[in-house]
Amino acid sequence: MKKFFLIISLATVMLLVAFQEARAVGPRKVANRWGERYARTMPWHGQYYYAPWGAPVSLVVPPVSNMQTSMGWGVTQTEMMPIYHQFARPYPGDGAGAGVGFLPTPRWPSHTDQFGVYYVRGPWR
Repeated sequence: MKKFFLIISLATVMLLVAFQEARAVGPRKVANRWGERYARTMPWHGQYYYAPWGAPVSLVVPPVSNMQTSMGWGVTQTEMMPIYHQFARPYPGDGAGAGVGFLPTPRWPSHTDQFGVYYVRGPWR
């Protein structure tokens, strides 16, 4: 009799587990305090603007991206830097005013940062 109740309860638990609905959960919250502080206190753009737009332009990358490569013309000028900034769901707007206070792309750029296009991670769903 004990085996019967044990088998029935085990079968019930297995059925409940088997018919559970698969749910997509958001990204695992990783305690990245340096990244959060940097994103809060620093702008998402650099000092150059994208010439066709007249303002810095964000290149939206997947939300799981965390590093970017920045290249310079010359030996040992290539560097990998973290991507801290991420758009929130209700994006508030530009944050950069039509090229005011930004430098244009130099005639002979020496670094990819001088083109005015900056990486920003996309929002999570």
